[in-house]
Amino acid sequence: YRDLHTFELQAPTRLIEWARGNRVCVAGYGQSDGNEILQLIPPPTLLTKETQGLCPERDFKVECGGFSERPVYSLKYVPDTSLLVTSGPPNSSLQVWQVSAEDSDIIKSVSTLATENCTGQSWAKIDTISARAPWVLHGSRLDRVQITEVESRKSVYTAASRGSGELSGLAFLDCNTLLLCCATGRLCLADVRQPQSLVEATPVPPAPCSEHWCLGSRHRAQPSEPSSQPVARLSSRGLLTLTDLRKTSDFLALAKARVPSPGSGAEFLCVSWAPALEGCLAISGFDGTVHVYDTQSWDSSGREAEPIFVHKGHAFGGAGGSGELPLVTVHTWHLQKPRTLLSAANDGSLHVWDWVQPCGKC
Repeated sequence: YRDLHTFELQAPTRLIEWARGNRVCVAGYGQSDGNEILQLIPPPTLLTKETQGLCPERDFKVECGGFSERPVYSLKYVPDTSLLVTSGPPNSSLQVWQVSAEDSDIIKSVSTLATENCTGQSWAKIDTISARAPWVLHGSRLDRVQITEVESRKSVYTAASRGSGELSGLAFLDCNTLLLCCATGRLCLADVRQPQSLVEATPVPPAPCSEHWCLGSRHRAQPSEPSSQPVARLSSRGLLTLTDLRKTSDFLALAKARVPSPGSGAEFLCVSWAPALEGCLAISGFDGTVHVYDTQSWDSSGREAEPIFVHKGHAFGGAGGSGELPLVTVHTWHLQKPRTLLSAANDGSLHVWDWVQPCGKC
């Protein structure tokens, strides 16, 4: 490692979100007596673009926080605002939170976005954008996807439906283009300007019916042609597919990650592209590790890929009270530092790490 910071949270977290001012937002899940939502100030070395060497302060600090009465399974900062949007069981409604001013340390609930027929639906996957207005894209199933204006609570778009499959992820590609991924791996594109348009992309390779897929994509601020940055999909057995949205009839690449066999669930699967490293992505959710891959040499053979780095810090934390080894619940990349990632595990550990990469690699 070039650098490693650790922080112990009071409860397990399944999400990490960058907020304004390089703050980090985390939230707990599954607690019966309230789930914390915290905004953390990162260690000083993470607040500068250049490596500063030795620093006396290496811990995160809690800047403000609040409590949610329901588990928080997804959290997104609304760009250019002081708002957060969260979702979680028992239904697909959304909660909007206000991060208070500098003279207060409270994150308070300000509204609930109740979706049509939200009762009985699973929790909503969400994404946010502020290109036109503060919008939240949300949905739990393919026939329940919509965009809501956060502050007015008005529905501004409802996607056309070609089925009612469960969603595993969704994203704004830009202010006009939406990407939807079903748990079965089905990938769809939608255009806000054409509500009846829904284009299906490349299907996933043949797989057992029980296999679960998740999505990894990049945001872009302005509308343009679909990004040359491939869309990544990760399955619960470790299969990775890369798809170029400009040509969805073929797979750009297929590879098998070096991961253990999945357990009983795949709720923590996570794949993400590095924002400042060409062709690099990270995956987690199989055990106590995070794997980083360079995809630039991948082809369509589907052979096993060799990770360029494996973070094992959470696994070394040891077994918890249940006797089980920690499981990484989420990871995310630092927005400016190319090889810096944050990861959290179900034992409450939060790690920030930066690895030393040999010359010639990412």
